[in-house]
Amino acid sequence: MTTRGLFDLSGKVALVTGGTRGIGLMAARGLMQAGAKVYISSRRAEAGQAAVHELESFGTAISLPADLSSQDECIRLAGEIAAREDELHVLVNNAGATWGAPLEEFPAAGWDKVLDLNLKAPFYLSRACLPQLEKGATASDPARIINIGSVDGLRVPGIPTYSYSASKAAVHQLTRVLAGELGPRHITVNAIAPGLFPTKMTAAMIAADGNELAAASPLGRFGRDDDIAGAVVFLSARGGAYCTGVVLPVDGGVWTTS
Repeated sequence: MTTRGLFDLSGKVALVTGGTRGIGLMAARGLMQAGAKVYISSRRAEAGQAAVHELESFGTAISLPADLSSQDECIRLAGEIAAREDELHVLVNNAGATWGAPLEEFPAAGWDKVLDLNLKAPFYLSRACLPQLEKGATASDPARIINIGSVDGLRVPGIPTYSYSASKAAVHQLTRVLAGELGPRHITVNAIAPGLFPTKMTAAMIAADGNELAAASPLGRFGRDDDIAGAVVFLSARGGAYCTGVVLPVDGGVWTTS
């Protein structure tokens, strides 16, 4: 196999949750550039259509709106994919939320909203998509589940986002658990732990302390679109077929050198 073939996703079908902006949009673009047909989900239909328009120059993108904070919607979305495609080859569980508040004031809603979307949804959706993933899997070219965690699930963050960091640490452990269980079914399960990328979720933080935050990375910069795209394509393609249970920091060295 040529080097190009190791990272070719032509003919593959992928689903990216939260794929209309930020990390999810970066992942969707990378998969499309590698040749995959990509379904993107978000709560708002108009956001999905805007993302499809933004991505259309890279290949085929289709919007399937869904509110994945409920198990029923996870099951419905999996059914929508099954109705359209015989096989699913890549599932990127990216949809997420955060909540910040001082310890004494942190509300129950800040736990429920974040845990429902960040932790429960990847579990429910992965389970609901298993039949389609198994149809797309072989021993030499497994189907892939990629969970988007966070460097804040590996370290203690400096801001009071208790439920967010806890949910991402749990996503990393869920990744390892599912990797052990689904490997014999020819499905790999890996996680990406991004550092600081310019997104809607991080905009206020970067506006307040951007220079200091960039300097905290040994590479001296924030993450870029290609950094996420490259990691997702690697874990989705033949070149990453022997990796499972991995939590891959994509953070410019913040975690590994701390």
